[in-house]
Amino acid sequence: MLAVAAGGGCAGALLYFCAVRCRSPGTCGQLLRQDGTVAQRPIRLFGDPVLRTRCDAVDEFDRALIGLVADLEETVSAPGRAGLAANQIGVSRRVFAYNVDGRVGHLVNPVIEAVGGEQEEDEGCLSLPGLWYPLRRAEHARVRGVDRLGQPVVVEGEGLLARCIQHEVDHLNGQLFVDRLSGSVRRQAMRDLRERYIS
Repeated sequence: MLAVAAGGGCAGALLYFCAVRCRSPGTCGQLLRQDGTVAQRPIRLFGDPVLRTRCDAVDEFDRALIGLVADLEETVSAPGRAGLAANQIGVSRRVFAYNVDGRVGHLVNPVIEAVGGEQEEDEGCLSLPGLWYPLRRAEHARVRGVDRLGQPVVVEGEGLLARCIQHEVDHLNGQLFVDRLSGSVRRQAMRDLRERYIS
């Protein structure tokens, strides 16, 4: 789950890449469990082993997967959230959801096919609440996967969407954004993590 200080169409708002808003107000029920419910799931925090485990590929496109996607989208429905990986709600499967600038969706078994350019923004993560650090990412990204029904999907974007794609795929590989920091910024992040989570 990523957060960035976003410019442009996001009007400078801080967006957490942890999950996805509903497609439009009142339509959160579009992806329902068998019993007709969806659930906001608690976010796993730094130190939880599931965040450091590479997620397993999805090979069954069943009701359980539909429920997982619904929960991801519901969990990110809070204002300011933009993307969420399944392991951030404790499910070690290669699935993430996103909602960036009104563009909502999810990807199953995502593979980044291409990146290009460069951007640097403050980035954060709901699994490490309150911690923000400047991080260089590719400006453009294209990712290929499938949807909850197994149909092919390609998502391509620049800026915030590209950052979201990269951040969430890192999560699915067991990597946190602080792992990509370097130099004095990384040293500060490690001090902050020790103070908040280890001491």
